[in-house]
Amino acid sequence: MTADTRPARTASPSGSAAPATALVLGGGALGVSIATHLARSGAKVTLATSGDLCDGASGRSLSWLNSAGDRTPAYHALRVLGVDRYRTLFAADPSRDWLRFTGGLWWDAEEATHARHAGEVARGYDSQLLTREDVAHTFPGLAPEAAAEESIHNPGEGWVSLPHLIEHLAAELRERGGVIETKLGACSLLVKNGRAVGIRDASGAEHRADAVVVACGAGTSAVMGEAGVDIPDGSPLAMLVTTEPAAVEAPVLNTPRAAVRPNPGGTFCVDHDWYVDQIVEHEDGRCTIDESVVTELLAEASHLLSGDTTLTAAHWACGRKPIPADGEPVLGTVGQLPGCYVAFTHSGATLALVAGELITHEVMTGIRHPLLEAFSPDRFGG
Repeated sequence: MTADTRPARTASPSGSAAPATALVLGGGALGVSIATHLARSGAKVTLATSGDLCDGASGRSLSWLNSAGDRTPAYHALRVLGVDRYRTLFAADPSRDWLRFTGGLWWDAEEATHARHAGEVARGYDSQLLTREDVAHTFPGLAPEAAAEESIHNPGEGWVSLPHLIEHLAAELRERGGVIETKLGACSLLVKNGRAVGIRDASGAEHRADAVVVACGAGTSAVMGEAGVDIPDGSPLAMLVTTEPAAVEAPVLNTPRAAVRPNPGGTFCVDHDWYVDQIVEHEDGRCTIDESVVTELLAEASHLLSGDTTLTAAHWACGRKPIPADGEPVLGTVGQLPGCYVAFTHSGATLALVAGELITHEVMTGIRHPLLEAFSPDRFGG
């Protein structure tokens, strides 16, 4: 007789047994964070992904850590907590060059800037109005003439390189005994007697677990739809350009024609949305864009920087940016499909760490976390 080496299922506060095994579908920041938090909580974890780790939206995310702009109170609170968890990670090792709190600078038309600033102040978000002269003094790496007459400075904001974060968390997951299965192809939920019990990969092989978390970005709606759970998708096309190194420093910038953030190695990541209609999505799922658009975007970004800085592209990638149809995160227990949990949000970078923590709470205790009530997958109905 072969001994059962699976971890024992201990009682949870809800009275049900805490899952001994968990499977997370998705190799991006949310998936790897959830898997790592589950492993920290004692579950035997398998992380499964159709391709490689970080080969989807996490590999082309601006990953600006913030709660700027207009948010619902619940969403704002969750994003602030998300930034807080990154501060904890940063404090553990400030030498990590892939996580920084350089602040953020935003501008648009004067009326929009003042309305945004007033809203941020009302929520207690650190928000300061800067003149062009203030920008020149505070950020010598920027071209003050490119800025609007007034800009919003959010000094508490930061950025993270998600490929580096994923590598960091994946190393911990493996150290804790987690298994990472890559290149599985298109996967579907495995449902038995009305309960999620695992996934089936493209080869037909089954991977079973007591709890299943679906965190596969823009593919989440399709995976859940095949299992009869409606989670409306609003994921648009997007592109991120990573530049060659440039000898200039800047905070995260969000401007009418270019969004820019620093990146390890003196490089920058750049994106925006004015060119979305020029991205071509092919039948095989690949997305492409004419190189002239990349050149134009980098010209806009270069215009924001001081001196004769000219940003050049090292590489770029296009694809779907995960956004639920109503714009709000979809996080936590799926009431109509026991054993299943979902993590699907536009703010995957900002929320990655705190979502991993809170969804793990739901998985291991069987109790909905109060902070996730507003983001329940059940809000879309049966």
